[in-house]
Amino acid sequence: MNRYRIALISLFTVIVYSGIARAQAKILTEAIPEAGGFSASRLARLDSGMRNWVNRKWINGSVVLIARHGKIVFYKAHGYNDPATKEPLDKNGIFRVASQTKALTTVAVMMLWEEGKFALDDPVSKFIPSFANQNVLATFNAKDTTYTTVPAKRSVTIRDLLTHTSGLGYPSIGPPAESAIYAKSKLTGGVGVKGQTLADAMTRLGRLPLFFQPGEQWKYGLNMDLLGYLVEKWSGMNLEEFFTKRICQPLGMKDTYFNVPAEKATRLVNFFQGDSAGTIKRQASVFGGALDMNYPCQQHAYFSGGGGMSSTVYDYAVFLQMLLNGGTYNGIRLLARNTVRLMTMNQIGDLNPNVGDHALDNKFGFGFLVISENGSRFTPSQVGTYSWGGVFSTSYWVDPKEDMLVLIYRQMWGPYVVNTDKAFKPLVYQAIND
Repeated sequence: MNRYRIALISLFTVIVYSGIARAQAKILTEAIPEAGGFSASRLARLDSGMRNWVNRKWINGSVVLIARHGKIVFYKAHGYNDPATKEPLDKNGIFRVASQTKALTTVAVMMLWEEGKFALDDPVSKFIPSFANQNVLATFNAKDTTYTTVPAKRSVTIRDLLTHTSGLGYPSIGPPAESAIYAKSKLTGGVGVKGQTLADAMTRLGRLPLFFQPGEQWKYGLNMDLLGYLVEKWSGMNLEEFFTKRICQPLGMKDTYFNVPAEKATRLVNFFQGDSAGTIKRQASVFGGALDMNYPCQQHAYFSGGGGMSSTVYDYAVFLQMLLNGGTYNGIRLLARNTVRLMTMNQIGDLNPNVGDHALDNKFGFGFLVISENGSRFTPSQVGTYSWGGVFSTSYWVDPKEDMLVLIYRQMWGPYVVNTDKAFKPLVYQAIND
């Protein structure tokens, strides 16, 4: 009798835990708002807001996707891919997601960590010799770009790269010393690069000074480009092959590329610049003509793990749902759930990431900004929400406590784009109705 009862209890336990696992491993499906705990009438405010942003000429248009409990409750485009001809913006358009590439690189790195290819506190010099015996910038002479250095107190580690605490800078967007030193060595932000290989560029990077002692500050830098090169060394594939074979194909992400294929080139969304008068003009290039905005369709072999990808809102939502599921999607596990936990928790201790409106109040994990208890008082997003975005005005966040992911994609710069960011988050959260 006891044996029978034990067998029943064991069977019940297996059934319960199997049910929990299935519930956690959600697959995105479109549904009515109420299925995801949203109010349809309150979501209509977001519809109206997106339309109003276009009418007020804040932006040319935007695409938004909201999913909660695995249910896509909102997936719409408003505005124009070309305001001059009134060509509508397609919600299935391919967007330049720039720094949203960093999340894919982080996942790739952590997949290889799970396979034992390296330890998080391994020095980078173990894999790239030019990073041995590094120095830190002490003084810089702007007149002739000469500088002095002091020895680094310790080696840069893989953990430092994942948390942006390595001491590396970012070409063009950093202070003058960074930009000048990197420009002299022909190092770039990684997007639209021609005539260089990632291996050569990252090897040169190791010979240049760091801009602070490793682990002592948080600073956005070329960390993910360097990690992308390490993925290539650890896996034996180039980064494009790794993303395609190990992440995109298993997840069914059919529109995410370093090189957008010719047959999909017409789906690349146009890029725009707005001004204070409300004039919105299509831009063939940016950065003073240095970057051709058709770069995703120009075949290249420099795969920037920090900014080179293009994708759709839906594809990237699948990727985020995998993370929200604890590393699995549609029966495919890319990461263990505790690996995702590591990626999305505070990994920088008492340091603060100097990004966002409340830079001193939040934290950083591996590749993601993470909302802290203190930071949550400034936003409707719950503690533990993780996020990032791209320079061309794409953005996302994942709120695990709400079991929700949210993306807003635009392809525009201008003085009023920030207005849409400020209006967007309240319009999302006010529509939750459970």
